[in-house]
Amino acid sequence: MSTVRDIVAADLDRLVELDRTLTGYPRRSFHSKRSAAAAAEPASFVTLADTDGAALTGYVYAHILDGEFGGSGPVGVLDALGVDPDRRGNGCARRLIQALDTAMAARGVREMVTQADWSEHGLIRFFASAGFRLAPRMVLERGTTGTIDFDMPEPKHEHHGELNHSDPSGDDFAALSRDRIPVRSLAESDSPFIVAVDRKVTGRDRSAYYRRKVAEVVKESGVRVSLVAEVDGQFAGFVMARTDYGEFGRAEPTAILDTMGVDPANARQNVGRALMSQLLTNLSSLGVEKVQTQVAWNGFSLLGFLARCGFTPSQRLCFTRKIG
Repeated sequence: MSTVRDIVAADLDRLVELDRTLTGYPRRSFHSKRSAAAAAEPASFVTLADTDGAALTGYVYAHILDGEFGGSGPVGVLDALGVDPDRRGNGCARRLIQALDTAMAARGVREMVTQADWSEHGLIRFFASAGFRLAPRMVLERGTTGTIDFDMPEPKHEHHGELNHSDPSGDDFAALSRDRIPVRSLAESDSPFIVAVDRKVTGRDRSAYYRRKVAEVVKESGVRVSLVAEVDGQFAGFVMARTDYGEFGRAEPTAILDTMGVDPANARQNVGRALMSQLLTNLSSLGVEKVQTQVAWNGFSLLGFLARCGFTPSQRLCFTRKIG
């Protein structure tokens, strides 16, 4: 009889084996990191297995975001779903999704999001049948090597955007920013300045969100992809990115840019460009080949900024569905 339960440490070998059957890649590191993250922060992760007796026949991984990409409430992210090819058609995937809904609802989450490559036709059909629809968001990406072209005319500064709702598009791109603006690794002591910039731009107090984000940065301080820019020795802006666990079936090293803010007092001083330029340099030196982010389809100011930074539309689609 099939049942759904939490994933346990003893499942690791079977998860790796099943994943390799489905993706063609031996992603033990991905599964090990996800298990460690779930154990460290059980309130932020959901990891479930579908079993038939003692046999693990499928799994689902999800985590909770609360503020990334400009969001204003908790959102569940379905980032890995696998079913034994020999067990497809027996309702395994639907049982996992139903159990995931229950677990997310218990945590106060009312929306689920996910991604898929446009060519994954079977997965997209399943998402459609499970009630997902296209989300009004775009996935953008660029490689971490190469230069940023800033020859386009400077746009008029407008106060809107994504990635923490700060608008870096008003930067003057006439010179190489990071040669003039110091950029350093983000430290725990930067937390109050980050919260203050966010409050200036959004009008909201998101202290709890940033405490969590800064704690993540400090915990993974060996991966220097979260940065602060300074103007005349004063905090001027920040960018937060993380190395990807391997969500959504990604196999290549990828960084996810999820939060960026520029103090309005430092608009048009190259702060956004300085942060982006140094971020790409650091990621490239770490062997990370690609950086991705998400933008609302109508976030025109931010889209323009990212386009000038060399970002282009990814082949990935965003999906969303309500829980309950």
